[in-house]
Amino acid sequence: MIEAELRIQGAAADVAVPTISPEAGRELPRTETRIEKDGKDVLIHIRATDTTAMRAAVNSYLECIRVIEDIGDLTKVNQ
Repeated sequence: MIEAELRIQGAAADVAVPTISPEAGRELPRTETRIEKDGKDVLIHIRATDTTAMRAAVNSYLECIRVIEDIGDLTKVNQ
């Protein structure tokens, strides 16, 4: 198994768990994902059977994080 850990810090971490949890609950082929709080940070633990599955999973979670950050930036501008 291949393992990776993504750490989310700052404002995005506040909304990451409820936002990303549905994605983690979705089955991605050949991967296992676990999300946990670590103080103010959020950790996304990914295990995959091969590099292709790992790449797909990491890309998926990084896209979710990018969307969270983009929405945060938009709401700051509109306040």
